[in-house]
This record gives sequence, structure tokens and C-alpha cells, in this order.
Amino acid sequence: MLLEGSCHCGAVRFTVEARHPYPFNLCYCSICRKTAGGGGFAINLGASADTLTLEGGAHVRSYHARLHEDESGEVTYSEGERKFCGLCGSALWVWDPRWPELLHPHASAIDTPLPVPPERTHLMLGSKAPWVEPCVGPSDQSFEGYPDESLAAWHQRLGLER
Repeated sequence: MLLEGSCHCGAVRFTVEARHPYPFNLCYCSICRKTAGGGGFAINLGASADTLTLEGGAHVRSYHARLHEDESGEVTYSEGERKFCGLCGSALWVWDPRWPELLHPHASAIDTPLPVPPERTHLMLGSKAPWVEPCVGPSDQSFEGYPDESLAAWHQRLGLER
């Protein structure tokens, strides 16, 4: 499915081909919540990095999340590049060199109508903010950390790959 996306101010526009376009994976980790999740979570989609086309690339900035090791207090930086518009701050996508073929657009940046998922996965609930009350449906799955099922496996299990 071809996804068209943009930032709020319109300075950045992009397209990307997504085999996994259902917005089902709600991430409550502090990184997603604070960089892209006004509702206390962010939703990342699965797309092919080599299909990305971009207008306004001069306005795209990167953020590498700070990772805090609880036991040692050591701070490192994520290899993942969280892309956002340098003018309006809109979260656009995440790309990680450990999986260079993948691109994860934020559902909130997508202008193309997205399909409604038949179920949702709520992940990293152990990191959610205290004020967040997840709206978990009867067929939804919930995880304190990461689920074993990937974006691709979820789409395959439900016969939703495009």
C-alpha cells in the first residue's frame, strides 16, 4: 500500500510503500510517548526503506533517544533515527541501521486513509505514564514489554499483508 505522509506545516512530504499498514501496535514506552504520542502512546507502521521518496528533506531532523541503564546509571544513545520536521516538530518516521530495509512511519504523519485493525497490540505498558488508561478491546493483546510477534507476523497471522 502506498502511504503518503507529511508534517503539520507541510514543509516535509513523503511517500513509502507499506506491506504492513495497519495501525495496530500502540507503544507506551517513554521514548514513543514523549516524542510522538500525545495520547500516551505512538503507533508505528511497517514500510520498505528503499521506497521512501521525500520532498522538503532539508527540514528533516534526527533524534537519537537517550537510553538510561537503571543499574549502572550509564547513558547511551539509540542507534534508531527518529525523524521529525525541524520547523513544526511533527514526528515522521523511525529508521534503525540494525534493520536498514525497514522504515517505521508514525501513523499520525500519514495522510492516506489507513485500514482499521481487527485487533490491537498494547506494548511497553510497564513504561506507560500513570495518567494513561489504555483502551483495551476484547480481542486486543497487552504486554508489559515487547511482544514476541513482529509487525510482519501480526499482518501475516490475520491475512492482512498487502
